[in-house]
Amino acid sequence: MQGLLENYHRLLEKVDNLCEGIATLLGDALTCHAGCSSCCQAISVFPVEAAAMIEAVGELSAEQQKFLKEHFAVIPDDGSCPLLFNDRCLLYQARPIICRTHGFPVLLIEGQTKRVDVCPLNCRDMVQMPGEAIIDLDRLNELLVSINLLYMREFSIKLPEKIPLTSLSDMLP
Repeated sequence: MQGLLENYHRLLEKVDNLCEGIATLLGDALTCHAGCSSCCQAISVFPVEAAAMIEAVGELSAEQQKFLKEHFAVIPDDGSCPLLFNDRCLLYQARPIICRTHGFPVLLIEGQTKRVDVCPLNCRDMVQMPGEAIIDLDRLNELLVSINLLYMREFSIKLPEKIPLTSLSDMLP
């Protein structure tokens, strides 16, 4: 499985480096922190992301795996992410790309209109956003979709286009 996920892991490394650079550039203007989880929703992820998360579960201790499975037995009905426990992600090291970039300034293109979106808790007092602090979300998503397509080509079975995080419990080791 590791070889199949190599492209995805390289993308994660680049995204983490990008976000680290933006965090350094914006400093105190970014207020996101451990325990800040209001944006953590039950989302769907690409199969390559789900596979990486399942791989990460396999690297947990038996005790941690057991806790995760028990936690998944009670899926929250408020729309929050099923991986949250005490406002922290149980698979933080393997969180999907959307979770890694959430809260950071992102460039959105809607039709002919471009706009920058950022968590309303971040960058409150900034008059102008430095261009190097903005993630081109379309470009990032293009890379992720391409990597997912390469990943999916390796399987003879048809995988769903997206996998709800709430379904991960059915795939855990």
